[in-house]
Amino acid sequence: MAEVLSQSQIDALLSAMQAGGEPQEQKSDTPEAKYRKYDFYSPKKFTKDRLKILQGVYDGYCRSITARLNGILRLSCELSVDSIEEQRYYEFVNAISDNDVLTLIRVELPGDETETTPIVMHATNEMMLFIMDRMLGSVGEQAPHVSYAYNYTSIELNLYRSVMLRLIDVMHEGWQNYLETKFSLLRIEQNPTLMQVIGTDETVVIVGLNVQMGQVNGRFSICLPGTLLTSIFTIISRSNMNDAMLPRNEKNSEEIMDSVRHSDMEIIAELGRIHLSLQDIYYLHEGDVINLAKPKTSGVTVYVEGEPWFIGKLGTHKNKMAVRIDDIWQDV
Repeated sequence: MAEVLSQSQIDALLSAMQAGGEPQEQKSDTPEAKYRKYDFYSPKKFTKDRLKILQGVYDGYCRSITARLNGILRLSCELSVDSIEEQRYYEFVNAISDNDVLTLIRVELPGDETETTPIVMHATNEMMLFIMDRMLGSVGEQAPHVSYAYNYTSIELNLYRSVMLRLIDVMHEGWQNYLETKFSLLRIEQNPTLMQVIGTDETVVIVGLNVQMGQVNGRFSICLPGTLLTSIFTIISRSNMNDAMLPRNEKNSEEIMDSVRHSDMEIIAELGRIHLSLQDIYYLHEGDVINLAKPKTSGVTVYVEGEPWFIGKLGTHKNKMAVRIDDIWQDV
């Protein structure tokens, strides 16, 4: 059966013949879909949901260290999470120079006494030298020019250590909504290429923090080992599972009661109420009796912070006036 041409194909053919060339195929206006190539050699180990957890953790960490840096530098600073990427450890090491300094951070997980793989933290040299200058009293607002082969002096290394101790001190605040962790400085490493605390092919997650200090830009890179993250997410999943098994009214009940158990509250027992004019109150004297229009055996309303809570009976206990709680107050 002969092929039947559409009207658009006929028009394109006539246009091409008039132009003396070959007919051109009509291009579709629909954009071509783009797909990212999947690397089967290094498959992704952590889901998007878990990376979102890390996003929330380090958003909180940025807020904590922003206050620390503002105090150290006497300068307005802004920090934000720039990227969270899953990589191989050798990709992280290849991106830094031989003269860069790395900070190793020890992590203590709840219920786990084994030694965990440390976190590796890297800071750009220009940013760290600018921080050191400000710590020493400089009022400069420009980052110093640093050569590729720059080596820190012993004084600068001590200042570097001081800065990192302050940043590590608040690192647990980002994780406190998920689990209780402790972070401490393990050591400052001056030879990153010779450091082998993490396997070169091990999966890691690199958290990039962008730092804006006046006119100076910098970056912190936090390398989280895959084995450490696996342990952390296992603890979080186990905790969430235990919470899900509890009845709704029992979740966090002990914590709530602990927080309010020792609170001071005003309690008032009301015998009765009566309306008096100001003139009657003016002529009241010691020994006068006010008629409450209630029998002495009637109930007493007990108010807690101004709200009626209980119904009781007036009496005495150890020769002192007392109210015995008989029932819970109900609004009729």
